[in-house]
Amino acid sequence: MEIKVLGTGCPKCKKLEQLVKEAVTELGIIAEVEKVTDINEIVNYGVMLTPALVIDGKVIFAGRLPNKEEIKKILK
Repeated sequence: MEIKVLGTGCPKCKKLEQLVKEAVTELGIIAEVEKVTDINEIVNYGVMLTPALVIDGKVIFAGRLPNKEEIKKILK
């Protein structure tokens, strides 16, 4: 599973990256979590609001910070 956290470095973007890594660890999922800060790459996903979560190339959500339980449901 390939997971990307899109964000320019704002506090919510950093928090999403932390929550995703915690959820992956707690679920025991083998996944690569990558932080994407390049604005051009973020726009290429069609994302205009950050933070955003991309799983296996598909934008799952953008513009909000979900809680860890919500992230776990998405990853299962």
